[in-house]
Amino acid sequence: MKLDDLRPAPGSTKKQKRVGRGDGSGHGKTACRGHKGQRARAGGGTRPGFEGGQMPLQRRLPKRGFNNPFKIDFAIVNLDQLERFSSDNEINPEILSAKGLVHGKNRRIKILGDGALSKSLTIKAHSFSAKAKEKIEAAGGKAELITSHA
Repeated sequence: MKLDDLRPAPGSTKKQKRVGRGDGSGHGKTACRGHKGQRARAGGGTRPGFEGGQMPLQRRLPKRGFNNPFKIDFAIVNLDQLERFSSDNEINPEILSAKGLVHGKNRRIKILGDGALSKSLTIKAHSFSAKAKEKIEAAGGKAELITSHA
C-alpha cells in the first residue's frame, strides 16, 4: 500500500450541503430554513438548555452544598510515615515533598498522631494535632510551627 492508494471507506464521507446558491441547486431561496419563524432568522434559535419557556432542568433541581472560600486545605502526614527518616534529622515541607509524602505545590502540612514514632526528629509543619505533638516530644524530638504559608 502506498500513500496515493489511501481512500476513505465507502460511504464514510458526504458532500457538503451548499445552501443559498440559487434555485437550481435545490437549496436556494430560503436556504433550507423554511418560511419565517425563529429559526429562519439570522441569529435565531435558542440557547443551550432552553426548554420552550418551561422551567429548565437546571433551575428545577435543588441547590446543594456550599464551597467555603476561606477553607485552608492541609496535606496530611501521619507519624508512622515519618519512621523512614533517620534519627536527629530536620524534616520540613521540601523534604516531605521530595520523599513523595506530600503532593501538590505550596500546600500546608498537618502532622497527625496516627502510629508510633521511635526516633527523635525535628519536624517543621504548618500544624500539629495535640496527640502528634505529644508523641514527637515523648520520642525526644521537636515540633516547630511554620507560621507563613510558603
